[in-house]
Amino acid sequence: MQSSLKLRGLLVITLLPALLLYSFFVIIPIFWSSYYGFFEWSGLGDATFIGFQNYIEVVQSPIFWKAFKNNLIIVGASVLGQVPIALGLALLLRKSNMFQRFVRSAVFLPMVISTVVVGLIWGYIFDPDLGVINAVLRSVGLESWTRAWLADPDVNMYAVAVPIIWNYIGPYLIIFIAAIQNIPGEIEEAALLDGATGWKKLFYIILPNMWGTIKVVIVLCISGSLKAFDQVFVMTGGGPAQSTEILATYMYNNTFLVYRYGFGSAISTMIIILSLILILISQVLMRRKD
Repeated sequence: MQSSLKLRGLLVITLLPALLLYSFFVIIPIFWSSYYGFFEWSGLGDATFIGFQNYIEVVQSPIFWKAFKNNLIIVGASVLGQVPIALGLALLLRKSNMFQRFVRSAVFLPMVISTVVVGLIWGYIFDPDLGVINAVLRSVGLESWTRAWLADPDVNMYAVAVPIIWNYIGPYLIIFIAAIQNIPGEIEEAALLDGATGWKKLFYIILPNMWGTIKVVIVLCISGSLKAFDQVFVMTGGGPAQSTEILATYMYNNTFLVYRYGFGSAISTMIIILSLILILISQVLMRRKD
């Protein structure tokens, strides 16, 4: 009993510095931002208390809901793109020979590159005149398929989702490889003896043992997609005509371009609330799957 209490005390003491730092730099700013959402403030001078007026304006803003819809496109593209690709690569690269280690490093490399640089690179790739995509389409006789990928409202949200998917496959790949390697060898051996090979082994042994990890990755995908900003801001800035506006760019534009810090704080609070709602919905759906 005493040893258990000592262990718990040691864990608390060990985690306390990280918890204090996290609270100071993450938790407290969240509540502080929510508090400023009740004020009309330009960032200079005195702030005027206006109650829920900023939050009401956010909820009634059609641009806000258009930005949320665009974020949902990124969420769907990330969950349906990053998770299957990372899982498939993890199954192929689960062993650790030299070639597979090289491929893992290559897949993880975009995560090391600055997101601003990623946005610039893909901005050039999507360029209608000098971009690689249109050049390839012209070279194979599909010139009718070429378009201004970042300016066409019919496709630009799907275009900006591509670099986001590409940028964040690496971390999920590492998580999935770790989960696969933690499956007890005895379970796989017993499955082989029972004739579970190929797809049967995948669906009845590997995936059920990884389901907890898959749920965590989906939550990370949702929360990360709703915070997307860098690549979209660099490639389009939310334009043209706000066709690629997302929640983070909408918050940035209102906070730092028109100096409505209170309104921007209300938007950031709504982003957190919507993130929690989407994560809760995903958890309920996946619990039913369990």
